[in-house]
Amino acid sequence: MAPKPAPICGQYNKKKEWRPTVFAYSEDGISVHVPNVYAWVCPEDAEASFTHETADALIVTLRELVETAKRAKARRSVLTE
Repeated sequence: MAPKPAPICGQYNKKKEWRPTVFAYSEDGISVHVPNVYAWVCPEDAEASFTHETADALIVTLRELVETAKRAKARRSVLTE
């Protein structure tokens, strides 16, 4: 199977680079940062495009992390009342 060509950034019309980046997500005051996730990254503005497989794995992990953080946050507020 031949390797796929690098995607082009729609905004800057430059080839994206396959390299590690930081995936960041925030929900309800909870922030998650996952370093060293490989993605296609624009060399101009560092906008990342994740593969479907990576995105699927990140979604599963995020759900677990956010739910755990929400439970811990709720437990902490009960302890301070």
